[in-house]
Amino acid sequence: MSTDHTTPRIDLTAHAGAPYGAMVRVAERIRLDPKLKHLVELRASQINGCAFCLDMHWTAAKEHGESDLRLAQLAAWDESPAFDERERAALRLTESMTRVAETHVPDDVWDEARRHFDEDELAHLVVQIAAINFWNRTAIASRAVPASYLPAAAA
Repeated sequence: MSTDHTTPRIDLTAHAGAPYGAMVRVAERIRLDPKLKHLVELRASQINGCAFCLDMHWTAAKEHGESDLRLAQLAAWDESPAFDERERAALRLTESMTRVAETHVPDDVWDEARRHFDEDELAHLVVQIAAINFWNRTAIASRAVPASYLPAAAA
């Protein structure tokens, strides 16, 4: 088993530019509160072990005013008083969808999310969770290097 996780395997933008670009456009159209969006992205990325996405979304969360306390306690959100009930519902749904093969998104998780989000918000939340799981899987498989997006963003 390989232990070199720092050498990229493939440049997806160069070899699958159209579908990659389509996913970027999907992500741009998701309408969620930015702080909630970043929490969802970070929690799924923690579960999936995606260093590239953790780095990217941690940075974005900080830029949107997220606190060090909440970021540090995100992995234990269910034990932390730093998250409100709406965020907890979104994070519970995030965990359930990210582990969908194990959970199959039980009714109680769905019902709790439905209590905190109207139908449009819930639909966008579901798409957001699916999108970050897509990004985690492509970044891990292609071995995207953490912080490698920064020079591109600055260029």
